[in-house]
Amino acid sequence: MEADQPSEVDGEPDYRFTLANERTFLAWIRTALALLAGGVAVAQVVPPFSIPQGTVVLSVGCIALAAVLAAGSYPRWRAVQRAMRADRPLPPHRMMAVVAVGVVVVALAATVLVLLE
Repeated sequence: MEADQPSEVDGEPDYRFTLANERTFLAWIRTALALLAGGVAVAQVVPPFSIPQGTVVLSVGCIALAAVLAAGSYPRWRAVQRAMRADRPLPPHRMMAVVAVGVVVVALAATVLVLLE
């Protein structure tokens, strides 16, 4: 039996917390979709930079960050849901640091590519 099943939980949390957790999950998914769309747009619309494969690097960076974010959002949602149901503290979250660093790296790469144009 999966740990998500009601038989393993101590109680149902206030529905507002459950809905807030769901909204947070959906926000992470929307951000991943935006990064994915940005990566595809860079590959298909942006003219080539003077640095060879610059658009490919920028595009793959956005798409890879989107994949990491999408892959990490569901386990985070599930862990928070379990903690709320068991009335435990929320687990630590490393995904915010990963996304922040990833966005900074992509932004720096885009800045370099634009400035060297």
